[in-house]
Amino acid sequence: MIQELFRIGSFSISPFGVMLVFAFLGSYLQLRWGLRKHGIGDEEDASALVFAAGVGGIVGAKVYYAILNTDWRLLFDRSGLVWYGGFLLGAAAVLFTLRHRQLPGWETADAAVPALALGYAIGRIGCFLVGDDYGRPTELPWGVAFGNGLPSTTAGELRSTFGLDLPVSIADSELLRVHPTQLYETAAGLLIWGLGLWLFRRGLRPGTVALVLLALLAVERFLVEIVRVKDDRFLGPFTVAQAISLGVLLAVAVIGWLRSRRRPSPAPAR
Repeated sequence: MIQELFRIGSFSISPFGVMLVFAFLGSYLQLRWGLRKHGIGDEEDASALVFAAGVGGIVGAKVYYAILNTDWRLLFDRSGLVWYGGFLLGAAAVLFTLRHRQLPGWETADAAVPALALGYAIGRIGCFLVGDDYGRPTELPWGVAFGNGLPSTTAGELRSTFGLDLPVSIADSELLRVHPTQLYETAAGLLIWGLGLWLFRRGLRPGTVALVLLALLAVERFLVEIVRVKDDRFLGPFTVAQAISLGVLLAVAVIGWLRSRRRPSPAPAR
């Protein structure tokens, strides 16, 4: 895999960093389109929301990573961006910005969540290119061996880093093919984004698109964790990300139930 594209002085530019830029750009363009379709915002609003999501997301991802590894020094390490940490703090930053700019909540959410799905899909391509966040060993024909991954997919690295129980007949130096879960998530993210665009054009009750897509993103993450190689299975066979996914699904279900009991206000007579 490619760890470095080029250098600017002593600063290394990686494929992940480049794809992260593209992810934010794609999210911005999608959000700007959604705000325009709702007639509720402009380029400045889109820029402010994406900036809040970016800063909050990166800080949250780093804090989550440091807490998960109980090492605050990792806050200053270039690696280690955890999706749900970024999602939680990024969402809080977006909500604060939304209120500050006096944007309508549910309509803005309907514009923002498809942008989140698109950015997520693009960002995972970067993870694939640097060989990070991959899955368990597989014999499937599309399995990928990351000889220069983070870490590499040698049997020894999988044993020592992730505690994977591999047959003793497999030597530590053997390079194994694993599930390219990054590409699974890219495909799923693009499908969810496409569904969001379709729902967006259906003229549904404000908030419906956001809730449906958030639920699907949570389901996607729960399922992909089954085949991901992880060392944070503190809840028996379940990872922390799966527990958070269930929390997101529960929150969406409760909000959806409360909304179903409250009839939408009738449109004013003209």
